[in-house]
Amino acid sequence: MIKRIFGVVIVVLVVLACTESDDTGSGNTTNDTFDRVAMLTNIADNIIIPAYQDLDADLNTLVASKNAFITEVNQANLETLRTDWFTAYKTFQAVQMFQIGKAEELFYKDRMNVYPTNTTLIENNISTGNYVLSNASNNAAVGFPAVDYMLYGVANDDVAILNVYTNANYINYLSDVIDEMQSLTNSVLTDWTTNYRNSFVVNTANVASGSVNKLLNAYVFYYEKELRAQKIGIPAGVFSTTPQPLLVEAVYKEDNSKELVLEALNTVQDVFNGKAYNSSNEGESYKTYLVALNRNDLVEVINARLDVARQKVQALNSNLKSQVETDNTKMTEAYDALQMVVVSLKSDMLSALNVSYVVDPNDNDGD
Repeated sequence: MIKRIFGVVIVVLVVLACTESDDTGSGNTTNDTFDRVAMLTNIADNIIIPAYQDLDADLNTLVASKNAFITEVNQANLETLRTDWFTAYKTFQAVQMFQIGKAEELFYKDRMNVYPTNTTLIENNISTGNYVLSNASNNAAVGFPAVDYMLYGVANDDVAILNVYTNANYINYLSDVIDEMQSLTNSVLTDWTTNYRNSFVVNTANVASGSVNKLLNAYVFYYEKELRAQKIGIPAGVFSTTPQPLLVEAVYKEDNSKELVLEALNTVQDVFNGKAYNSSNEGESYKTYLVALNRNDLVEVINARLDVARQKVQALNSNLKSQVETDNTKMTEAYDALQMVVVSLKSDMLSALNVSYVVDPNDNDGD
């Protein structure tokens, strides 16, 4: 009798083993037959790489307008520089969530978009001329927020701002910061197109270092901490005793701070649905993965909640600093709508896809 039971157990184990897919040949298995290679290929070739290519082009344009400005400091060149800076800043929202590969290695996000920027540190760097922008200690003095300060906040009005740039130290610092942003982005893009992409799309193992796991972790972390918390929750005072209007993104060009949130939110939903960058074409994605697992219900909930969150953000003043100062209730309502998506992504989606969430050891925002 015992031998018969033992035999049945062996047969069951063999059957279970045969129903698992092994799409890497590495011995690491997933418990479904979804084509992870197709999903990673769509995300890499149609979303990530085109977005980085667009940002790289925008930053090349920004470098050119910066060079024109420092050659001839005048109002027209300042306006062109400001326009090109904000265009690149909006495009950056499409890549910020992909902190994997070279971006992770270079701490790309931390060197491109730490805010609020540290104006004391910036001014000290400018006055001494002694700085290494790649040092982590300068992360709050570089990137888009630092340029925001230098183009809009370095003096009270445009006449005074132009006068500031009669000082060569300001010219040099502005130039160095923008050149650094272009160089960093080009490094990340080059790695994707020459090296990382090929290993990324076939690394389908369901382990912490697998592409699906790393991408999903970066995606959920970005949504929860960078989009929901930093762009809306922290300025609204959700994590503090009072609202913090000066902590909005692009605080010196505050009239367009909402636009950056919407760009980020649109990208999050496009990635979920596998929509190609700047296109309506859709491919394999988190959405189709969930559909393959018979979780159409979760797909509908996630998209519906993202739509509601977008409506709440769209209802805000284009100037989020002003929104916090005049009617913070709308900000907290937007935060609540964004929070509902966290539940669907972090708990329900990761659970359905059988992916573990790796807690960031630097996560100390009290959330």
